[in-house]
Amino acid sequence: MNRISLIHFLYATLLHIFNLVNSVLKNQYLLMLEKSKTKNWMIDQSSEVLHAIHNQEVNIAIWERRNISSSMQDESLALIESNYTLRSTGSSENIRSVIDQEISSKEYPSIHKSVTELLMMYRDITGIDDFRLLLTTVNSNMCRRFHTDVNDIRLLCTLMGQGTLWLPEHNVNREALNTQKDNEDIVIDSDYIMQVPENGVVLLKGALYPKAGTRAIVHRSPTIEESGEKRLLLRIDTNDNLNFG
Repeated sequence: MNRISLIHFLYATLLHIFNLVNSVLKNQYLLMLEKSKTKNWMIDQSSEVLHAIHNQEVNIAIWERRNISSSMQDESLALIESNYTLRSTGSSENIRSVIDQEISSKEYPSIHKSVTELLMMYRDITGIDDFRLLLTTVNSNMCRRFHTDVNDIRLLCTLMGQGTLWLPEHNVNREALNTQKDNEDIVIDSDYIMQVPENGVVLLKGALYPKAGTRAIVHRSPTIEESGEKRLLLRIDTNDNLNFG
């Protein structure tokens, strides 16, 4: 490992520790909220939690994958350093074929396994087999403003770097959101902006989710551009619309 790679690795390790501590503190806050308010989130260290996205009151489900292997870190760092991007669309079979070709299971076994498993898990949860997959290096702030997505269910996983920021429903000023106000107006209390942990898998319910009475989750990308930080982001969307009729 050369000097630059070592610096990136040490930075990523320290960032992971910071995010872990921050996540623990905010999870304690969420546990407190559960006792007094109707919650719009489900968080667990089991992948089964992702199925809760279909509950009417839930618009974000987070699988906290705490144990990040050294091979996953090394592979993620290698892809980030090469500014890697993979795009694919179609059925799960077609996308898996592209993954096999583009992400060698010998060179990147942990990334290959994780991306493939999450694709199949997403297929099972949505009941659809027509997707858009993006695995990419991110060095910008992407979506700076808190917003909702115009889709049904999106899967995100930041394999390395800061995860997605999101808001508990009681911390959202929906009027400010709907009238295109700034983040300062949308967020009621900035101390309680939540964040998906590194390597965590999150399902985000969007405005096109077909069950009546559903509110899309309010979220945004983390701020990284000013610090020069990078993220390795996996995103999966449906090409078809969910139909529970």
